[in-house]
Amino acid sequence: MNRLSVSRRIVSNIHGCRSVQRTLCSNTGVKNPNLVSEKGPLDKPGLTDDIPQYDIAIVGGGMVGMALACSLATMPLTKQLSVAIIDSNPALMNNFHIKKEEPPDPRVSTVTPATISFFKDMGAWEFIQQHRHAYFDKMQVWDYTGLGYTRYNARDVDADVLGCVVENKVLHKSLLSCIQNTDFQKTIHSSRLSSITFPAMSSVTSSSGTSSSASGSSAKLELDNGNSMYAKLVVGADGSKSSVRELARIQTTGWKYSQSAIICTVEHAVENFCAWQRFLPNGPIALLPIGEKFSNIVWSMDPKEAVDRNSMSEDDFVKAVNLALDDGYGPHPRSKSFEGGNVFSWLKADSTSSTHEGFELPPKVIKLASHRMAFPLSLMHANSYASKRLVLIGDAAHTVHPLAGQGVNMGFADALCLSEVIAEGVAVGSDIGEITLLQRYESERKAANITMMAILDGFQKAYSIDFMPINVLRALAFNGAQYISPLKRKIISYASGNQMLPLFT
Repeated sequence: MNRLSVSRRIVSNIHGCRSVQRTLCSNTGVKNPNLVSEKGPLDKPGLTDDIPQYDIAIVGGGMVGMALACSLATMPLTKQLSVAIIDSNPALMNNFHIKKEEPPDPRVSTVTPATISFFKDMGAWEFIQQHRHAYFDKMQVWDYTGLGYTRYNARDVDADVLGCVVENKVLHKSLLSCIQNTDFQKTIHSSRLSSITFPAMSSVTSSSGTSSSASGSSAKLELDNGNSMYAKLVVGADGSKSSVRELARIQTTGWKYSQSAIICTVEHAVENFCAWQRFLPNGPIALLPIGEKFSNIVWSMDPKEAVDRNSMSEDDFVKAVNLALDDGYGPHPRSKSFEGGNVFSWLKADSTSSTHEGFELPPKVIKLASHRMAFPLSLMHANSYASKRLVLIGDAAHTVHPLAGQGVNMGFADALCLSEVIAEGVAVGSDIGEITLLQRYESERKAANITMMAILDGFQKAYSIDFMPINVLRALAFNGAQYISPLKRKIISYASGNQMLPLFT
């Protein structure tokens, strides 16, 4: 596959998904004792066997699935909808508590200003503020060649912050707390999805050869504990290995990178207030502030190196991290004067505040504060996001390289867009499971996601080549982003969640 043509290949498959009209498997069993209901679903006329009917069934109660539920719960037009959340994660049932005295979990997300605004609008950000989080207003990016660097500052775009680093469990807990503060009609099913049967004009045949039909115009969902339900709309928010996507037989485009990522929490002698990223020969390493003298490490490398570094002693790993963030693999970039002698000095009149900032070294890591986790990296994109009665959001629809921390923000943007589309459908009395309505969500989010994926994949490819002409071009790009202020502003705006492309608007 020619990866440079990823956008064209993905776009060509927009209509590649077809509605599935058969049940892939069926299970029977006892009723689920682990079910939490708050103002449970309203039974609709015409249903038999007391099978509950919901407006929406969200499969996957992780961060993105809960963000969708929270958004629906706090919008005037959608807060009356009945919603089922299907996830076997016991955290949804047990109202888990976060102990503030514990060191940060290595699983964190860097949320953009657009995501922060989304959480504030829902009322979820106030719960994040009760726990550890770290805003940052500066970022420095450089590579191992020492030929260039770029510094970004929130003041460059008249903003207060560039982003905020939050533990995933804090994001998840904040969304749960937000929903619990509403009178939203939700029911949490602590189980897994086994099959989906979509409505058809006539009865459909299951994989076991038996005839079945969905009630009315709703999809029928079978769970692994024997329970079942009907829903006007099924939302797949169940991650990169989505069972919803597989049951709907939606094809994907993508590939595995020859890289794995190691994540962990580290501690400094001083507090870190800046986000740092250095591109190394085998992949980038990022140092992200998480508050209280802690930072998060995200280090991409080839799989064999990941195995070796994950198994080395803590002292040796700390030394390797400090070397990677200092002068290991190559020299420091030289801070260039913006006055005379600089190729970009003619742009002085339009310079941003970060243009005058010299290269700095990150704070030294003094010890590990968590266990290390390693996972393989890949790119995946669903050829279709929507079909009749079904839609995909978050990692169920797309996964990206973590080098810019955009994956979860893309998922939250999906959740916001879908909730708005559903609200618009409710406002005009449309069927929320109709494909014509859901295609409005797909059209908006697919274009935005493909663009971001292409940019991130391009970065990954560009820094996978150690060849002097390529190194020089990368250095020009670094210096251009550092000294060409209009370009820098566009980059910051786009990375912050503004959908304007950095080069073409």
